[in-house]
Amino acid sequence: MEGKIFEYLEKYNYENLYFFNDNQTGIKGVICIHDTTLGPATGGCRMWTYANEWDAIEDALRLGRGMTYKYAAAGVELGGGKAVIIGDPKTQKSEALFRSFGRFLNRLNGTYITGQDVGTTLRDMETIRLETPYVVTLPREFGGAGEISPYTALSTFQSMKACAKEKLGTDSLKDVSVSVQGVGSVGYHLVKLLADEGANITIADIDEKRVKEVSEEFHTRTAKVDEIDSLEVEIFSPCALGKVINDQSLTRLKCQIVAGSANNQLTEERHGDHLDEMGILYAPDYIANSGGTIFDTDRIKPGGFNQERGINSVKRVYETMTELIAISKNESIPTYKAADLLAERRISSVGKAKQLRRQFDVLT
Repeated sequence: MEGKIFEYLEKYNYENLYFFNDNQTGIKGVICIHDTTLGPATGGCRMWTYANEWDAIEDALRLGRGMTYKYAAAGVELGGGKAVIIGDPKTQKSEALFRSFGRFLNRLNGTYITGQDVGTTLRDMETIRLETPYVVTLPREFGGAGEISPYTALSTFQSMKACAKEKLGTDSLKDVSVSVQGVGSVGYHLVKLLADEGANITIADIDEKRVKEVSEEFHTRTAKVDEIDSLEVEIFSPCALGKVINDQSLTRLKCQIVAGSANNQLTEERHGDHLDEMGILYAPDYIANSGGTIFDTDRIKPGGFNQERGINSVKRVYETMTELIAISKNESIPTYKAADLLAERRISSVGKAKQLRRQFDVLT
């Protein structure tokens, strides 16, 4: 993408790309707004140490577009966007930095709503909220849904079950072998759900102490980070960073299903084609990991946050995954294309309905 920003924006029909900078606080980053047909662009605020500025821009663009499709496919009345702050979340955070981000966000007047993401916390969201109301991920005492990682894990779990129904003939994961790559906040909760179901679990993470703790708590097997994707299992679950499905990993996979919570698992779209050709059923990442945002954004609905309604909405990811598997089979396309098609059809139909409504309002 380097040097061809407008070509990339045109190819995927982005609406806006904003850059922000504040010399006083040292903050610098970007906000991507992909599509607002269904509602205001919404997506997390990520803080990360990128190798260069182009990597940060590309990450925001890819993640923002993914949020559009995630909300559309999940039936949520929101568009997609993403914020990226360039910096080390372990050493460069400050109240001034996040308040500066909040002031910039407030200038967009609700076109983009932010939330927690990699490198940011609920406490950071509280600080941003001091400068702007356009923050969706908040603690319960602030009227938010609180910690959302258990619900991201729940939607990943539901996607696994739908895929297992298709490939294994049952949606029970009892005795099913699952390898989980990454046992951070989402991976941990996914392992808990799998353990409760009676799955045979193997885990790996770059944090060896974390692996030991999770393995001891749930009695799992462990593997090295560079071996976890080559295990002979029924389900491989990437729950760390993206681009895990690539030319190299495709030669190592010995699974029937890929279903995890990581964003942008396919390094390129053609890798989704290769999975399909190999007979591996892929649960598109923005479907599998949509539970956190579905649960989190329940507070935007009339009447405010309702936990039971939010959980039930997350559980319906099983139905969404089942639907896109049917589209994939009926139209002879890989599941990642079926997921895009499902989302695009909803955006198109809602867009037409809104256009008709505007025309009616003009006439009346």
